[in-house]
Parts: sequence; structure tokens; C-alpha cells
Amino acid sequence: MKNKQLWINHIKGLCICLVVIYHSVITFYPHLTSLPVGLNLYIAKSWTYLNLYLAPFRMPVFFFISGYLIHRYVEEVKWRACIDKRIWNIFYVLVLWGVLQWLGITLINQWLAPDLVRNPASNAAYADSVMQFIASMAKASTSLWYLYALVVYFVFFKALRAWKVPVLIALLGINVVISFMPLPWWGMNSVVRNMCYYGLGAWFGPQLMTWMKNFSFRQHPLICALVAVGSLALYLVNVPLVISVVSIFAIMKIFYTLDSWRESSADAFLNVVGSNTIAIYTTHRIVIEALSLFMIAQINAGELSDKLVMAILLVYPFASLAICTLIGLGFRKLSSGLFSDMFFSPPAKLA
Repeated sequence: MKNKQLWINHIKGLCICLVVIYHSVITFYPHLTSLPVGLNLYIAKSWTYLNLYLAPFRMPVFFFISGYLIHRYVEEVKWRACIDKRIWNIFYVLVLWGVLQWLGITLINQWLAPDLVRNPASNAAYADSVMQFIASMAKASTSLWYLYALVVYFVFFKALRAWKVPVLIALLGINVVISFMPLPWWGMNSVVRNMCYYGLGAWFGPQLMTWMKNFSFRQHPLICALVAVGSLALYLVNVPLVISVVSIFAIMKIFYTLDSWRESSADAFLNVVGSNTIAIYTTHRIVIEALSLFMIAQINAGELSDKLVMAILLVYPFASLAICTLIGLGFRKLSSGLFSDMFFSPPAKLA
């Protein structure tokens, strides 16, 4: 990858870190039932609320970058040349890791929390049967819904590229509507909500990227202030679309500016993580399930001192991120070295 593109990879790294932190928080803090009223409970609730407020800054920029990086495939490359790399490869990883997550998380729950009641229809990883697993995967009710979305989005936006403006306007409207009338399946809800951000990147990414690079906050302070206040006001009335679009622009501008001050390094943490997003994304949910269930059992049983519990509550998302990143990177190397990377790309003959 050329150095001029590393700052984009750094954004991907930031996004996958936020995704891991998100799953670390939702599988841990809400299930701590024995915390007494006090500082520890306050810390747990603070992480939970912070996780909610980070939502507009997490997936929108991730999808915009994902769309921007395949702009050429959407506009110039013929369908036949796209099927293998842009559709089949991702579908293969989605199905393979859907099964691996289902088996892994099922075994972890039987081992660490056999009495815990799960809603089998809430996530494909908690399915009670093969048919239920297939149904949940089809409805995008899976922790791998990002991969599901990448396949659907590419086909959708390549097929409808002749009607860019009306389709994108419709998707922006659907994004607003779905905030008040969500779909019955949380995964499909997320897929539909984020379509407009991927479309912005896939169809208008190069133009928006050029505009972003030339835009100066100092030359338009009043406009920037009004947009910031307006987007925040809309977010508070459950319309996160504008603040999400603003966050895409702001995050890209920050990383691009930092890169212009000091050229991004290929060895930087965010670049390494951003280069291995699929490996971390597919493996982290299994790791988090084991970490969370183990720590929840220890804390709820009262086997740890208050000071130790406080320390765990303060740093758990970051510790979980470090562990998930190391395991994801390690498993990717193992897959490449011993299995011809078959865990993250289809075997050549099958492809």
C-alpha cells in the first residue's frame, strides 16, 4: 500500500477498534447484577452510555471507507471480474465464520454459563438448530452483519449506478424513517440504515474525498459551528443521519491532516489493525464471549475485592481490545502459514 493511502487504513483500524470495544461493553457491563450502588456501578453505567453515544461515529465512516475503496469496481470493472473478489470471497468468509462463531460461542456458553438463558432467535450464534441458524443468517441477525452488508451493498450499488442521485436520496430518507420505525430484525435494521454511507463512498467517494482535502475549517468557522450544532440537535431528537455524515467528514479530515503533518507509518498500530480488519472482526466475538462470561461470573459471585473490580471496570474494554487484536492477528498468521489462509479466503480450486 502506498504511503499516501495509509491514513485511510488508519481510519479502518480505528473503526474496528470501536467495534471490538462496542461488543466488549454490551456483553459485559449490562450483565453485572451484583454491583452495589456506588462508584463501581457508576463506572459500569458510564461505559454503557458512552458506547451508545459512539454509535454515529463507528459504522458510518467504516462503511463510507469500504464503499470508497471499491469505487473502481462499481464504476469500471465488469461483473464477471467482480464476482470472485467482491462477492464470493466475502460470502465465503461470512458463511465459514458464521458457522465457527455458532459452534464456538455455543461451546463457550455450555462451559462457562450453562444456566444462562439466551434468546436463540436474537443472534445466529445462539441458534438452537441448523434451520434457526440459517434463518438468523438470512435476516442478518448475526455479529457478522458487516460482511453480510458488504455483499448486498456491492450488488445493489453496482446494479443501480445509473440512478445514483434518486437512489441515494431515497436511502437517506429511509435512514431517517428507520430511526422511528425500525425493522423487526436488528441486523437487517443495521444493514438498511447504513446503506447510504456505503453508497456515498462507492458512488461519490472520490469527489467527496477531494472536497474534504481542500476544505478549511478556519475559512468557514460559522458554517462549521452551525452544522455542528444542527447535527447535534437532530441527533438528540433521534435523527443521527446528519451527525453521522459530519463525523465521516471530520474523522477523515483529522486523519488526512495528521498524515500531512507527519507521514503515516506502515508499522503504526492502527495501520496494522486496519490491514487485518477481517481477521479481527471475525475472531473477536468468540474471544469476547469467553472473556465476558468468565469475568461476569467472577464479579457476580463476589470473589474479587472492590478495588480489583473497580480496576477491571475501568480498563476492561481496552484490555479486551488488546487481547482480541493479538488473537486476531495471531490467527491470521496461523491461517496463512499452515492453512493457505483458507480461514479468510476461499481455497483456489473452490473459488
